[in-house]
Amino acid sequence: MKLTVVGCSGSFPSAESACSSYLVEADGFKVVLDLGNGALGALQKYTSLYDVDAVLLSHLHADHCVDLCAYWVARNYRAEGCPDPMPVYGPAGTAERLARAYDMPENPGMKEVFDFRTLTPGVFDLGPFRIGVAQVAHPVDAFAFRLEHGGRSLVYSGDTGESADLVELARDADLFLCEAAYVDGRDTYLGVHLNGREAGEHATTARARRLVLTHIPPWTDAEHNRRDAAAAYPGPVDLARPGAVYEI
Repeated sequence: MKLTVVGCSGSFPSAESACSSYLVEADGFKVVLDLGNGALGALQKYTSLYDVDAVLLSHLHADHCVDLCAYWVARNYRAEGCPDPMPVYGPAGTAERLARAYDMPENPGMKEVFDFRTLTPGVFDLGPFRIGVAQVAHPVDAFAFRLEHGGRSLVYSGDTGESADLVELARDADLFLCEAAYVDGRDTYLGVHLNGREAGEHATTARARRLVLTHIPPWTDAEHNRRDAAAAYPGPVDLARPGAVYEI
């Protein structure tokens, strides 16, 4: 598997990065995990918009999904004609929420361009991938993903507070892409986000082989969170950066 960080800024785009979006490829199949503010433009650095095979949305906060509206425009009005509907996996109500965001009727909304499918905890096959889904701790319905291919595994936390289900999903993962939006001791809201220390603790308990921190807001010192994670986790810890590529 190949993971490319399209955007990794938390909550709103930074001067250097779009919001959350990650391109995962295997055997010529391309999956995009989340499509937050600014991500559609950045995605075009790494692939044609018409070569993506599916999108998985972890939840419906704008910094993870809102650029699907722009993607609808790119596909619906393509000069060569609209491609066949592309699978979009998201929480219940994804189709209706995004139609409202674009101020269009909910029916048909974007359903002629995207084949919306509702996420539930469990496992399903998508192209060459085996996809595991776990519900995580966030103020709205939110999901983490485990992608497996060729005996290797990638886990993406989405947005979450402390979560035993996330730890189980990340068990023995080769790469754990985990949010670390909060700063230990500064941010105390429970069930919303992890801080660097908690991300490290989750990775340690899961025995993940590599930890990559993401979704750190522009107002937070990312290196501070990386140090906190490294103090709690004995393996390699990276900060996600736009354009970074990981071969898994």
